[in-house]
Amino acid sequence: MRHNKKFNHLGRKHSHRKAMLANMAISLIMHKRITTTLPKAKALRVYVEPLITKSKDDSTASRRVVFSYLQNKYAITELFSTIATKVADRPGGYTRIIKLGNRPSDDAEMAFIELVDFDENMAKTEAKKTRTRRSRKSSAKAEAPVEAAAEEVKAEAPVAEAPAAEAPAAEAPAEEKAAE
Repeated sequence: MRHNKKFNHLGRKHSHRKAMLANMAISLIMHKRITTTLPKAKALRVYVEPLITKSKDDSTASRRVVFSYLQNKYAITELFSTIATKVADRPGGYTRIIKLGNRPSDDAEMAFIELVDFDENMAKTEAKKTRTRRSRKSSAKAEAPVEAAAEEVKAEAPVAEAPAAEAPAAEAPAEEKAAE
């Protein structure tokens, strides 16, 4: 019976599951995004987020604790240097899972799992503001008089510059005559 056993065993023994999650966590830390099945992505999120939280405190003790989980010094260096600095002000939720659909061969649900602060594409879409239909109409009407006024200013500007350009030329012959 599996009473009070709440995490997903993923059809593996304890040692195999532990090794698989450690390898997936290393890949996620090194590549910032991996593709896997949805249950594995959910299990990985539970596994890796406490490690990222632990990496915010860059001490020997926290490095040793994280190393006991990952066993890869390059991943530890990447985690404590690059990732920890980017997520320093974030209180949690360091990963994002995006569903991709089903795998053709066995119909397994596939998903991306990625580190939130390292996805440039999502950062660009969040910065884009959405407008309603009503605000576009009003802004178009408001911009029309501004554009007309700008065109009038441009039309006046060359007229004002033309006499100024002719004046030095007109003074030059007068100076030449005076010099003769």
